Amino acid sequence: MKADHPSGFAIDDITVGAHAHGFGTTAEGHPFAFRTVRATLTLEIYRRGLDDTVPGPDDVLAVAHATVTDIDLDDERSLAALVHDLVPHATATGAERDSTTVRALLGRIGSVIDGI
Repeated sequence: MKADHPSGFAIDDITVGAHAHGFGTTAEGHPFAFRTVRATLTLEIYRRGLDDTVPGPDDVLAVAHATVTDIDLDDERSLAALVHDLVPHATATGAERDSTTVRALLGRIGSVIDGI
């Protein structure tokens, strides 16, 4: 995944709607991707110089989450502004984080909530 943007924030691809998603490059030149699941937008910022088209869990530098209940997911500008504003709030991921355990726990919590 390589972008031809010399500098500055850019969204290369954006899909609006209930399952909004896309990817681009931060102002620092890091590639990022975002997706919306239920009422939460998740932004993942990756390390520079990725050789693979699809980054793996080890490539994630920072993650941010935001609720999307207050924005129009059908408006490209609103979605792009939310992603732009979310980049500085992304928190660094640690090497000690076990993403498999965290995902399993969140999946179970989501199943319980769906069952209510």
